[in-house]
Amino acid sequence: MITTEDIIKISSYFTKIHHTPGRLRVKIDKSILNEVENVSLNDVTFLPKQIEGLKEVKVNKIMATATILYDTSIFSASIWNDLIDAKNLDENTKILNKLQSQIKEEK
Repeated sequence: MITTEDIIKISSYFTKIHHTPGRLRVKIDKSILNEVENVSLNDVTFLPKQIEGLKEVKVNKIMATATILYDTSIFSASIWNDLIDAKNLDENTKILNKLQSQIKEEK
């Protein structure tokens, strides 16, 4: 189960570069590699196949950026902004836990 503290910790590694509804580009702090265990680049890029509403996740390892394409009818732009800005964390924790249960059910 994802906790609010997990969200705060993980979101601190991302900085919004550009965001239009349906497309979010973030800079990834490379020190996240010290925090994330057992997660590969393949795991990240496979997420859209596991979570309804995610269309594609592109990671540029050289630039340390990620572009997330998402369905705006499922994810509002404000959810992504709140996650990056560490706002409304209790509400976003509920959303992420629901998504996490979807992933576990499909494995």
